[in-house]
Amino acid sequence: MGRGRVLVCAGSDSGGGAGIQADIKAVTALGGYAATAVTALTAQDTRGVQGVVGVAPDFIALQIRMVLDDIGADAIKTGMLADGPTIGAVCDAVAAHGAGVPLVADPVMVAKGGHKLLADEAVATLRARLLPMAAVVTPNLPEAEVLAGMPIPDLPAMERAAAALLGMGVRAVLLKGGHLEGEVLTDILATPGGIERFESPRIATRHTHGTGCTLASALACGLAQGMTLRAAVVRARAYVRAAILAAPGLGQGHGPLGHGVTLDPARLAALA
Repeated sequence: MGRGRVLVCAGSDSGGGAGIQADIKAVTALGGYAATAVTALTAQDTRGVQGVVGVAPDFIALQIRMVLDDIGADAIKTGMLADGPTIGAVCDAVAAHGAGVPLVADPVMVAKGGHKLLADEAVATLRARLLPMAAVVTPNLPEAEVLAGMPIPDLPAMERAAAALLGMGVRAVLLKGGHLEGEVLTDILATPGGIERFESPRIATRHTHGTGCTLASALACGLAQGMTLRAAVVRARAYVRAAILAAPGLGQGHGPLGHGVTLDPARLAALA
């Protein structure tokens, strides 16, 4: 398996648990190479986001162009894209300099602590511009409810929402079910070929900051290394579970994961 190059376009987390910091750690832990285009700076800790400073869209596009024209990428991952101009700049730059590179879109809308990270007026732009470019979209349930325009109270509704997103031109959806209650956590992978459920026991912990960022970057790393979508999903889910179990216990709120955890084949099989 080659050393996959992943370009991450996302916001920075000063606490190190989510955003660009989590993305770099996850890609590195899984043997990939992470390059970045920073879209925003956030001042945050495990308790929440206290401030956000956006990066100029032209400068975001310049970062993307510099990486893709020199180092190149085997996959691209997008995270926090705070507004319409940012989404447009990223889409234009990726189309111009990264055509054909699989894109994993994590439609970040709200931080774990509740701070809104995507302007309301940008949702239509995200639907129209970013989603059709993505090889796979990785929303959680609140994000999928906004994108699909429907409530998602249970597993059948998850499947309907995933189908609705496919109907918008998305090629694949990994819909994360962590917001549903219950001892078993179920994620759904939907493609034009069908829907598959992935189940795992819920881990009782408050140390879940950055799980969405981490999962999407781990998935992008798998695609960059030549894995099939399903295989990349299986490994990414196993890595996130291992990182949650290895959490260092930092902070007073939603603590970060233990991103440095490694997955040997036996442990991967046990966690998958």
